[in-house]
Formats: sequence, structure tokens, C-alpha cells
Amino acid sequence: MIEPAAALSGAGVVPRPGIAVNLTDVTKIYDRGVAALGPLDLEVRGGDFVSLLGPSGCGKSTALRLIAGLSAPTSGTICVAGGGRSIGFVFQEPTLMPWASVRDNVALPLKLAHRPRAEIDGRVEAVLVRVGLTDFAAAYPRELSGGMKMRVSLARALVTDPDILLMDEPFAALDEITRFRLNNDLLALWRDLRKTVVFVTHSVFESVYLSRRVVVMTSRPGRISAEFPIDTIEPRGEDFRTSAEFAAYCRAVSIGLTQAASEGTVRR
Repeated sequence: MIEPAAALSGAGVVPRPGIAVNLTDVTKIYDRGVAALGPLDLEVRGGDFVSLLGPSGCGKSTALRLIAGLSAPTSGTICVAGGGRSIGFVFQEPTLMPWASVRDNVALPLKLAHRPRAEIDGRVEAVLVRVGLTDFAAAYPRELSGGMKMRVSLARALVTDPDILLMDEPFAALDEITRFRLNNDLLALWRDLRKTVVFVTHSVFESVYLSRRVVVMTSRPGRISAEFPIDTIEPRGEDFRTSAEFAAYCRAVSIGLTQAASEGTVRR
């Protein structure tokens, strides 16, 4: 669970009904005048799965950090349902405590929130079942594969039962087979829990397979260049991944990404 920064523009402003996240004219300018983002306008409906796709350095991760309240926008308004009090964040690296077991790593957000011991135990056990780690509850990070470490990170983000799940290229460092498996598991979790997911990726194929909407961003400073609704039969599985429909969506998004990469003004 991540509490929003006090400087979050628009804090206390409630999005329209049915909208989980709304960014309006949001910009982010870092020191020395580096314009990382914007102006960016983005709306995410509650329960939706949206992927942000774009060239390296276009501000995708910056957008996630702004939504989470880990950084404040230079200008613009960010409205998050619930005031951002119920956000789970899965980073690109698992960032696990090496001296703690899987169970203790997952329990950390609840311990920091001073939840009762019985509640912590119950929630941790339940989320470990969901991510398939029950048999590894007592294991330490050094004993886990890369995919299992990412499952622990996902479990830690889910243990507080957040309404919004932000994921910053969580599977980028994994081999293709493990990545496919975790993509399938993530979709199953999303269908079951109906969280709002905003997912950052560099992969056209991953964005199309996972998302109900792919948002393509321009080169820095990142803005929205195009959006692609992925309207296909649910639940998705290997039949979709190997279908002509999937290939057509990937081709359209890939063309959009190529066009977006030529847009924007990069300041160094």
C-alpha cells in the first residue's frame, strides 16, 4: 500500500463515477529543465487493464510514480479513486528483503500498518495461495527463481487488497517461457479480483495479450500518441496468443509505436 505524496496535485479531488485514475494536463520536469512527461491526459476506468507502451525514456515509469504519489507533478491534476490510499505497486525489480522469508516479505505492508497478527497471518496465507507460493512460504529470496521472486513481489502488492495495481515492467528480466506463464497467471488474478491495473511494458506482444486497452506514448516528453482497444473473446489463453487476431492487433500497435517514436522533442 502506498500513501499519496502531500504535494500530489488534485489530492482530495474525486474522479468521475466509474473512473479509477484521471490525469489532466500533467507534466513532469526534472532538474536542469529535462521535460520527462506531458502534457499527459489519461483516464482509466475502474476494473480496467491498461498498458502504457512507448520508447525508452518516454515517461511511462514516471507516470506510474505520479499516480502512486511517489513523485509530484510539475503541473496538472491527478485524481485517484479513494485518494490513492489503496494502491499496490510492483516494481521492475522484486526488491525483497534477503534476510526475510517469503511469508515475512509478503507480510511487510501489513506489519507497517500495524494490523493484528491474526489478520496478517490470514491475509498472507490467502495471497500466497493465489500466487502459487504456499509451498515456499518459509523459503528465502536466494532460494527462489526470478519468476518466483516476482510472484512474491506481486503477493506483497496484493496483500493489502488494493483497488489499483500499478506494475512497472515486472516481467522484463524473465525468460520467455516464465514470462508467458506469469502473463497467464496475472490475467487469471485480474479476472478473479477485478483490480484496476496500469501496466508498463516495452513489449508489444505482452501489451496486446494482457490489456483491454494499449496506450502508446511518444518519445520524451511522453504524451499519448494513440490508443488501441483490444476487444477479443475472454478468457484469453494460448488460442488467442497464436491467433491471426492477436497478430493483427500486434501489427497495428507496432505501427503505432513506430509512429510514436518519431514524435516528441527529446531534451538532453
